[in-house]
Amino acid sequence: GHTSAAAIAFMIKEFFEDGAVMDYPRGGSQAIADALVAAVQKRGGELLLRAHVDELLCEDGRCVGVRLSDGSERRATVAVVSNAPVWATARLLPAALRTPREETLTGSCLDAAATPPTPSFMHLHVGFRADGLPPLGMHHIVVESWDKPITAEDNCVFIAVPSVLDPGAAPTGHHVLHAYLPATEPYERWEGLHRSSDEYKALKEARSQRLWSAIERFIPDIRERAVVSSVGTPLTHERFLRRHRGTYGPAFAAGDRTFPGHKSPFEGLWCCGDSTFPGIGVPAVAGSGIA
Repeated sequence: GHTSAAAIAFMIKEFFEDGAVMDYPRGGSQAIADALVAAVQKRGGELLLRAHVDELLCEDGRCVGVRLSDGSERRATVAVVSNAPVWATARLLPAALRTPREETLTGSCLDAAATPPTPSFMHLHVGFRADGLPPLGMHHIVVESWDKPITAEDNCVFIAVPSVLDPGAAPTGHHVLHAYLPATEPYERWEGLHRSSDEYKALKEARSQRLWSAIERFIPDIRERAVVSSVGTPLTHERFLRRHRGTYGPAFAAGDRTFPGHKSPFEGLWCCGDSTFPGIGVPAVAGSGIA
């Protein structure tokens, strides 16, 4: 906890210095994915898409491979590495090894029962006309009240306009933006709703207003400028990103508990990603992969 706090303090000090910039990958996050795939393939690796894992294969207490949803098996040459969140990886264990809070799982990177999830997100993606607008900054943070915690529900909206730096992100004469509530949207508000129901559609419309109003702080006529828009909810996050309850990741309070290491209780199975040390977010997850 102390190490994390020190790193964040140092980062924030630098972030607000004169001339500080936030890097943006040309081509967006897809460019990062493409580079990773190229690195895997260059070293003789293979990437399988739409190859959902149904079960981890274990023999004599050792993880030896995976069974895919089409019934085929992939055997590990060295080990199986799971980048899935703790709740998903734990479910993939054979039933005999999956007993909740089983002593062998306690405190490990497979201890799903003892890992509380953070709240979820609201997302708003907008493509809009750029004519007549003054130069825009790429990153915006809209805070409703500095008297409340940043993590208070609806208090903070993050907005990115990547087309400011990457013209290829939007057609000529247009911009694209992403606004979101940063892991402050309760999953419970959406739990049990059917995505095709009128109730769900009405709630999407109602909850997106906080995002629209935040954008209006620096683009007052954004609704009139919008050419296309799409709203994402905790159910969207859960479905398309396969995130347990649409969560951002484990909700470990600093100083209470550290993120677990990467070695699982079972030989041949390692975990990385945001359920392991050093934690949530792209830099931390990259660090876990290196580890």
